[in-house]
Amino acid sequence: MTKGGMESVEVFTSEGKGRGLKAQKEFLPGDVIFAEPAYAAVVFDSLTHVICHTCFKRQERLHRCGQCKFAYYCDRTCQRAAWLNHKNECSAIKRHGKAPTENIRLAARILWKIEREGSGLAEGCLVSIDDLQNHVDSFGEEEKKELRTDVESFLEFWPPQSQQFGVQFISHIFGVISCNGFTLSDQRGLQAVGVGIFPNLCQANHDCWPNCTVIFNNGNHEAVRSMFHTQMRIELRALSKISPGDELTVSYVDFLNVSEERRKQLKKQYYFDCACEHCKKQIKDDLMLAVKAGESKPSAETVKEVIQFSKDTLEKINKARMEGLYHEVVKLCRECLKKQEPVLGDTNIYLLRILSIASEVLSYLQMFEEAADYAKRMVDGYMKIYHPNNAQLGMAVMRAGVTHWHAGLIEAGHGLICKAYAILLITHGPSHPITKDLEVMRVQTEMELRMFQQNEFMYYKMREAALKNQKIQVMPEPSNETSPSLFHKKE
Repeated sequence: MTKGGMESVEVFTSEGKGRGLKAQKEFLPGDVIFAEPAYAAVVFDSLTHVICHTCFKRQERLHRCGQCKFAYYCDRTCQRAAWLNHKNECSAIKRHGKAPTENIRLAARILWKIEREGSGLAEGCLVSIDDLQNHVDSFGEEEKKELRTDVESFLEFWPPQSQQFGVQFISHIFGVISCNGFTLSDQRGLQAVGVGIFPNLCQANHDCWPNCTVIFNNGNHEAVRSMFHTQMRIELRALSKISPGDELTVSYVDFLNVSEERRKQLKKQYYFDCACEHCKKQIKDDLMLAVKAGESKPSAETVKEVIQFSKDTLEKINKARMEGLYHEVVKLCRECLKKQEPVLGDTNIYLLRILSIASEVLSYLQMFEEAADYAKRMVDGYMKIYHPNNAQLGMAVMRAGVTHWHAGLIEAGHGLICKAYAILLITHGPSHPITKDLEVMRVQTEMELRMFQQNEFMYYKMREAALKNQKIQVMPEPSNETSPSLFHKKE
């Protein structure tokens, strides 16, 4: 079953998993299997005034819709592109007096699209909105209560002159959003900024060690001639060689968790029991729970104590981060590392989590040498755990490379930036803004490395002068979430 631009995949019934996607031809790492525009998408409530409602890019100055005073756009081009989807929303917000929550806005956009086009197969879609899974029957009491609240709020917002839908169908749409909403990120890929529905992507089943990755591409409206403009879309990209007939899989959760924890998370959020190879055989669990090897192997009791201490510290760290107390975070990380280092192995996830936080926060506080040391250890651990072409691994290696460069460790910095570039070329592709940024860094560090190798003394003199003349680049403030997860689940 193929449809407009989807010739290279087909929908099939996967044993025990319902529908799935299968490759129709061979793909190599980095190939785009398909690109899909959003069926409907909205910006998160907390970011509606700083993110463009069309391309989801973060911009300094945005134009506000003069009618509803709610929607914001990069420029006239984005505003015009949004009008078909914003028109009904615009008048509904004016009538309602305020904009409803992101869930209500997304459901409304989906239903206005159905009103315009019908609920059958939309162009380029392999399945209709009617046929998407909603899992409403699996909802617990709390979720059912939230669903009823959402439906009530939706009915208050929905204009009387629009097509009227039954409560059951509206509930179906909220169910679809709950388990199929895809996280949209800003142009740097570092912050989750919205949620969208992509029906074809919803057909890809989960595997903890997948053969594909999904990257959000904000598109580009900057070209002078509109024929060169590209649309906001997701891209399903191959991570390894895929043969015709192979199932195409993506990971719904971050791999950096033992199989039991990943399975719990998948059951809670997506209502299925993961039976992938890595979960069944608990592959890499031993690495993620590794303890120090050698003659004085720590006792099981000591390991248990240190892991409990790590969990408690992570809670304290989260609290301190929420309050912006970054020096307190550093203190907590150092204390925790002191307890972990004699007991936990280099790939233990509790050690890696602390190293990741410590390197990020120390970079922000301009304490680059200590940050670089932690970042290097974090990356060495990640390399042994993650798939070699994992987007999160690529982003972590990039961060470590930039930290090393800031610390004046040009050889290690350049090496890490090259490594990150090789990964992101496959996961994000050469035209993604992050990859382009990385290419600029790679060229710059290569030039600096040559200079360093020719005359170390002169290199440091020039670097010192350059850093004096420019304002020190402040690292982005540490975020409280890891890089955006694949599917957006309302907590």
